[in-house]
Amino acid sequence: MAKAFGFVDYGGPETQEFLDRPDLAPGPGRIAVAVRAAGVNPVDWKIRRGFLGRERQLPAVMGQEASGVVQRVGPGVEGFAPGDEVFGIAAAGAFAEQTLLRAESSALKPSAVGFDQVAVLCVAAATADDALRDLGLGAGRTLLVVGASGGVGSVAVQLARRQGLTVLGTTSETGRPHVEALGAVPVRYGEGVAERLAAAAPEGVDGILDLAGGDALRAVAGALTDRANLVSTADPVTATELGGRYVTRSTTPASLAVLAALVATGELDPQVTARYPLAHAAEAVALVESGHPRGKVVLEVSEGSEVP
Repeated sequence: MAKAFGFVDYGGPETQEFLDRPDLAPGPGRIAVAVRAAGVNPVDWKIRRGFLGRERQLPAVMGQEASGVVQRVGPGVEGFAPGDEVFGIAAAGAFAEQTLLRAESSALKPSAVGFDQVAVLCVAAATADDALRDLGLGAGRTLLVVGASGGVGSVAVQLARRQGLTVLGTTSETGRPHVEALGAVPVRYGEGVAERLAAAAPEGVDGILDLAGGDALRAVAGALTDRANLVSTADPVTATELGGRYVTRSTTPASLAVLAALVATGELDPQVTARYPLAHAAEAVALVESGHPRGKVVLEVSEGSEVP
């Protein structure tokens, strides 16, 4: 049996608990792995609360992305073998000692990169990469990242600057140092943000990558010179109303490998700012659910660790 952390009903943190489940056998297109790390994302608690539908079989194991060591590969899986160190999108929940990864959304971990660093690439970093590819802005253009200090925003700023873009990012006052350290011009969100943005970018911005949606997006949309250059990862309705679109996701082994290679060479910092052992999964989820973490939160799973 393997320990896993999940929820037994839809609702708040009180529905979360540790579960026992048998080791999973990989079916077609799946990779069974001994988990070493798992990224914690806002989507995890949103699923638990039922915000994204209530169709999952309960109890359900939480977590969307993980890294670990391959135990077995399923039928039709190529490019992976037992003993390989890998990372990818989980097909059976990531907050666990053992799980299944989707082969079509997994890649080999470079030896120079830690399990914690690659575990957070599949959701936040890959989303940022997809969104910037959607926008397609060339070097020398100006990009505004709405919500620049979180997991997706932290990576988006780095990737955008690497592409030669000038980057501005909305953030709180406490997030200002973080955004500045990433190389972006911080713009404090809240009342008066449009005026502050106009002062920082008098000629407007060439593109907006929205990670917040709603009023936070509406407040800054006026700075965009071409509404077609608006991509949102958070709010397809508001983005469409404003003339933009929702991000097109295309996570592949190749795209994940490129991100991992950038981490290996030091060109990308996944911004892992908080690490918790699996036994403290509830605390990690609570931090992300609070809406205040800077960068990425990771669960670390060590061999022989004590889990309730």
